[in-house]
Amino acid sequence: MSQGKLLINLAVLLPQPTGISNYALNIIPYLQQLEPKLLVAKPQSGYDCHLIPENLSPAQGTLGHLRRIIWTQWQLPRIYAQEKASLLFSPVPEAPIGEKLRYLVMVHDLIPLRFPRLTSPLTPYFRYYLPRVLEGAEHIICNSQATAQDIAEFIKIPPEKITAIHLGYDTEHFTPRENLPSPSVPYFLYLGRHDPHKNLSRLLTALGTIAPDCTQELWLVGPTDKRYTPQLQQQAIALNIANRVKFLNYLPYSELPIVINQATAVVYPSLWEGFGFPVLEAMACGTPVITSNLASLPEITGNAAILIDPYQIESIAAAMKLLSKNHEERSRYRQLGLTQARHFSWAKTGEATAQVLARYV
Repeated sequence: MSQGKLLINLAVLLPQPTGISNYALNIIPYLQQLEPKLLVAKPQSGYDCHLIPENLSPAQGTLGHLRRIIWTQWQLPRIYAQEKASLLFSPVPEAPIGEKLRYLVMVHDLIPLRFPRLTSPLTPYFRYYLPRVLEGAEHIICNSQATAQDIAEFIKIPPEKITAIHLGYDTEHFTPRENLPSPSVPYFLYLGRHDPHKNLSRLLTALGTIAPDCTQELWLVGPTDKRYTPQLQQQAIALNIANRVKFLNYLPYSELPIVINQATAVVYPSLWEGFGFPVLEAMACGTPVITSNLASLPEITGNAAILIDPYQIESIAAAMKLLSKNHEERSRYRQLGLTQARHFSWAKTGEATAQVLARYV
């Protein structure tokens, strides 16, 4: 039995959950022991709910974000008082500034501070709003030791005020799939966005380096972006590998495990990640992983991936060439990945989160 009332702010939930929405929905069942009240736009079966406006989520774009920040500052304190709450938990780092209420927040990454874009609305959000939220928090949860270090470094939050809790994955969905047909052409797979810090330009150059010696294609699965994707497409043409690079945009969730399982390796050379779902999902499928030796990625993969220097094209190319040629190495990293993935689950994430929240309710 909880000592006070816990509110969980789910204003950020998307109608079609991805990312942060998936995180929130997967841990909520493990927080039921704290008897929370959910702040949601639509009732959640089996939970005590307080209904809030439906137009506050990222589904409404920048306007949705702006409305949510305004609602958080002006309406949320009234709900907190009305519900006689003792603690607010938010799965994103958002909370009323300067109000007398107690809250915990979850931080997923500080990439807009590490790789700032002056024209992005995320830049002022992370530079001016986020620090005040974190400074006022009772405690901060984050998704990796790498993110915890960024919070301490960029925002100057004392380390003892931060708890890193690794995320989980869909253990029934991302599994080895036996007896799948071999692809007509072998391919390396990248999963994610096309933002510059994802380092796809160097990945394309690395493929161009090894192209004469192997038959691999490169499949890029993730949303195209008019700011960045055309440049990558032009680069592939300039490198004479356009016929070897597929820009696949979104794939249905049901197809992801199949595409991952059939890949020679998942290559994820990102310059920085708060966590790194694609490498975890690849390991869970038994697909070898090539990823960066920076940020959270070594923390998530342990010794179960080939770690490369993402700033060195030769490092990326050498790992790709090795796995394209060496069946024994692919088999070895398959087994290592399957073993490493077993360390992660939403049950572990949710139970650890409940333990932290229970100290403050």
